[in-house]
Amino acid sequence: MKFDTPAATNPIDQLKVVGKPTSRIDGPLKTTGTAPYAYERHDVVPNQAYGYVVASTIAKGRIASIAVEEAKAAPGVLAVVTHGNAGKLGKGDRNAAPLLGGPEIDHYHQAVALVVAESFEQARAAAQRIHVEYERAEGAFDLAHARETMGDDPEQKKEDKTVGDFAAAFDAAPVKLDETYTTPDQSHMMMEPHATIAAWQGDRLTVWTSNQMIAWAAADLAKTLEMPREKVRVISPFIGGGFGGKLFLRADTLLAALGAREAGRPVKVALPRPMMANNTTHRPATIQRIRIGAGQDGRITAIAHESWSGNLEDGKPETAVDQTRLLYAGANRLTGLRLAHLDLPEGNAMRAPGEAPGLMALEIAMDEMAERLKVDPVEFRILNDTQVDPENPERPFSQRQLVQCLRTGAERFGWSKRNAEPARVRDGRWLVGIGMAAAFRNNLLTKSAARVRLDNRGVVTVETDMTDIGTGSYTIIAQTAAEMMGVGLDKVVVRLGDSGYPASAGSGGQWGANNSTAGVYAACVKLREAVAQKLGFNSAPDLAGVQFADGQVRSGNRSVPLAQAAGEAGLSAEDGIEYGDIAKRAQQSTFGAHFVEVGVDAATAEVRVRRMLAVCAAGRILNPLSARSQVIGAMTMGVGAALMEELAVDTRTGFFVNHDLAGYEVPVHADIPHQEVIFLDETDPMSSPMKAKGVGELGLCGVGAAIANAVYNATGLRVRDYPVTLDKLLDGMPPVT
Repeated sequence: MKFDTPAATNPIDQLKVVGKPTSRIDGPLKTTGTAPYAYERHDVVPNQAYGYVVASTIAKGRIASIAVEEAKAAPGVLAVVTHGNAGKLGKGDRNAAPLLGGPEIDHYHQAVALVVAESFEQARAAAQRIHVEYERAEGAFDLAHARETMGDDPEQKKEDKTVGDFAAAFDAAPVKLDETYTTPDQSHMMMEPHATIAAWQGDRLTVWTSNQMIAWAAADLAKTLEMPREKVRVISPFIGGGFGGKLFLRADTLLAALGAREAGRPVKVALPRPMMANNTTHRPATIQRIRIGAGQDGRITAIAHESWSGNLEDGKPETAVDQTRLLYAGANRLTGLRLAHLDLPEGNAMRAPGEAPGLMALEIAMDEMAERLKVDPVEFRILNDTQVDPENPERPFSQRQLVQCLRTGAERFGWSKRNAEPARVRDGRWLVGIGMAAAFRNNLLTKSAARVRLDNRGVVTVETDMTDIGTGSYTIIAQTAAEMMGVGLDKVVVRLGDSGYPASAGSGGQWGANNSTAGVYAACVKLREAVAQKLGFNSAPDLAGVQFADGQVRSGNRSVPLAQAAGEAGLSAEDGIEYGDIAKRAQQSTFGAHFVEVGVDAATAEVRVRRMLAVCAAGRILNPLSARSQVIGAMTMGVGAALMEELAVDTRTGFFVNHDLAGYEVPVHADIPHQEVIFLDETDPMSSPMKAKGVGELGLCGVGAAIANAVYNATGLRVRDYPVTLDKLLDGMPPVT
């Protein structure tokens, strides 16, 4: 189905099933522990052996020698894989460095060997008997130092986006801000580690893995192994968290496949927690310079946002300036990304890449500018709202309810009671502050397909390689099929996460829900046509007058059970959503507002979040129950980013020191207060037939800045270097009285 004109009224608009708060249909599997996760698939193939990864202990250099004989002779060992016997390997399109290192080493904890044994303990013990001699090389590990040595690289500046004359407008502005903000390296730290079981059947490979993007994984695994794509099958029906860390093929999958080939039997591999931070991807640190110029009336006349980040040679920059190109008005604009070569592990997507760290800087800058202008922070943002793309005023937003989000949030949170003068509100030993920030995340359109079957019991089965990373994909896909085919959820079966199914959008970038359900919609449209034709109901164009409801197909006075159309053989249809240039005609984005109240201990400078509110405008909300869960989870992640999450870089040797949950702090239940979520009533016909968008990443974008702004309101101390830890507050805290 080609989607290139705005959606008209369609069966989804009935909202009999879609849009209703619906408990997850996979909930019983989750709560009983019977949901099949990758490492626990004891049922899929017999005689599984265990693999244990040996990782590099240097960040840059090469392997001089690797001795494996002692490991091979250890009890229970079946095989050892290194670059010496792995055969010729390619590199996936989405990998910045080879997943199996050697002889060259690209980053710390790059995999250099796999030991396969009868038990996990035997594999782990034998791995200690592999002796690797390295030739260490000098590497670059410090972003701040790299920025200083980069200077003003004219080649990188060629990619800057400019509108008008920023320099002249900024110089002429009566009120200016020029500040620098930093965000640290961060780790996904999902609960389920990267894990895979691999089995060969002749020259065909099947992997049961934890991966968010099935089609990407299958293609890159085939390319890395230099084998035909059609001989690789990837299965991932349940994922225990990913946050972008499982978007791409990782070492566990490749090494499981290599180990299984070498050992001649199925092999399972899980990356130990300490290895995940350095071996896989992370959110790279940023240094962001923001300049804003405005008139005395508070209107922005000049805005610039430049961001520095680092990555491996084939890596890309953190796109932290994306939101600044679209969020606020201003005739004169400059945005630019600067990429430094660093020999740290690969920097790549982490929940809301670009906007999440970018808004941590921009929304503090907006608060600082509001203070200089003596304008309320909410009103300052409203004053600089725009209904058109600031870089291309001829291009309107398809929907933009930012002002409504801000006003709704301010009213619900009690913003009018906020004392604008910092460090003036106390509650016992606590200094109390309130802060806010705008939320923004782009709506991305990507093609997605599905197969839909109808059997003679009236059961509708949906098959698509879409994944469920804990976000509720099973349920919203079932709701879509139920709405389209006029049946209850008890008559829908959803099968996900198999590369043998039609390729979907996959889970990532906040694009999964809207696009995957639109693909199911397209397949259901084709199935409805087949049903109508089988029953002789296809005389009217576009099935006008044909209704699918309550398990029946009706036209005029005639009503036939849906199951009857299937017959003994059943019916099936396959189709997908493909987008024309509709995204070019209107800017599609999601908007929101975050409000936070914090308490800061007057003596210790400990920060405690007291209450949080998110107001979201994100198209049609397909399932308010699971959407709320996504947003409060994102808000919780925002607390971590604001107050505690930071990968500590050893800039001498190039690795993340706190690479486990003992040293890398994330929020726990005791850190999270009352959370409230409001979804504005919105449908966006430009987005898809579902008129939905995405909300899972919007719930994170802006949270960090709202907390930092609240800390400033509580203490009068402006922290521009995340996370906002007590050591950055203690010296400047107001006197204890």
